[in-house]
Amino acid sequence: MSAGRPRTRLRLPAWKRLRLPAWTMTLHGKFAAFVIVMCCVLTTVVGVLVHVLVGRQAESQARSAALSQLDSVAAAYVAGEPLGRDAAVDPADLPAPLRAMALRGERGTQLADHQGRPAMWAVTPADGKALAVHLDYSRRAAAIRGLDRTIVGSSAFAIALTLAVGLFGVSRITRRLHHTAQVARRISTGDLDARVDDPRVLCAPFAQDETAAVAAALDAMAATLQTKLHSEQRFTADVAHELRTPLAGLRIAAELLPPGRPAELVRDRIRAMSRLTEDLLEISRLDAEVERADIEVHQLGPLAERAVLATGLRAEVRTERDTRVETDQRRLQRVLGNLVSNAHGHGRPPVLLTVDGRVITIRDHGDGYPGHLLDHGPQRFRSRSGSGRKTGHGLGLTIAMGQARVLGATLRFSNAPDGGAVAELALPPSVPGPRRSPSTETGSSQRS
Repeated sequence: MSAGRPRTRLRLPAWKRLRLPAWTMTLHGKFAAFVIVMCCVLTTVVGVLVHVLVGRQAESQARSAALSQLDSVAAAYVAGEPLGRDAAVDPADLPAPLRAMALRGERGTQLADHQGRPAMWAVTPADGKALAVHLDYSRRAAAIRGLDRTIVGSSAFAIALTLAVGLFGVSRITRRLHHTAQVARRISTGDLDARVDDPRVLCAPFAQDETAAVAAALDAMAATLQTKLHSEQRFTADVAHELRTPLAGLRIAAELLPPGRPAELVRDRIRAMSRLTEDLLEISRLDAEVERADIEVHQLGPLAERAVLATGLRAEVRTERDTRVETDQRRLQRVLGNLVSNAHGHGRPPVLLTVDGRVITIRDHGDGYPGHLLDHGPQRFRSRSGSGRKTGHGLGLTIAMGQARVLGATLRFSNAPDGGAVAELALPPSVPGPRRSPSTETGSSQRS
């Protein structure tokens, strides 16, 4: 056997591996970062320009004053008059470059220190020596430092003010966007009556408002979706209702057929059509959200056992933690019956039903749920056959989801790691208040 090719692991760039805080992903965070960065760049550029220009202007004025005083000192030196306290010949702290210029017979100026304080030096040659004057530069340097502090303080104030005003303006937009997103989530969960109802949509001055345009588009989409869905619901209900009369006639006519295989086939198809019609009527009622749960207090373990017995199918019932629940017995049995029937119809035995507190799990050992069901949930008239078994209409799980929603329960579908489909029904917690108890709570403890 030849050695396989070594697998190379893709390494992401460092900037992609860096995990930023969650707030940086929000519009507020991005806007704040943008404002801070741009204001810092702008104030830095302006501050540097102002500092350089003011510094050069101060140095230029100091040089002019130093050269002017140097001319007066040079005239006094030639005339043999006193030089003054700011002038001297070959002073000890004269900067070396100026001393070298004087020795070369050149004039020059330089900003340096004098006795620990900034000073502007000016030098000129005099009898092979350096005649120098110095002017105190500390006041000008202090003025430049004060200007720098003023620039920093005003920049910080401008950044804070701009950020506050900007965040206030952005918060108005983000609040509207959050409201629009909340309405969109309500629509996705089935609340088709939810609307944004942004008043700016009806105002002509706000015609260019992008947020109002998004809200108007969402409201229009919800209205169109609601209209189409209601039309489909009415169509399904009307078709199912109209089918009941001819099916009743067919059922009576089938009873008049002579005994035999053809008559059994006809009766079997009529029964299948009748079940399909009743399922469609039930789905139409669930879609219309007119169903209401009749809440009573039940012991969950025995109730689950009776639900399995009612299906006539084999399933092992395990009660790990029994509890009393407030639920609609008929609807809960409908949900469990459909899940057990689906496990037998599309999976493989053994089928196991486990009661663990308020959570009921139904598992088979077949090929598992198809990918589209795990991604999008049950869809009517879309079902996949498994292991050569017959294909259903996808109505059983759709009804189970609808009845679970009426009960306030959560129904989740997954596949077991070692194979098999897993349906998990989580009943809601009890609501404080009086509840009716059924007249007969005990039932058969026999397990299928």
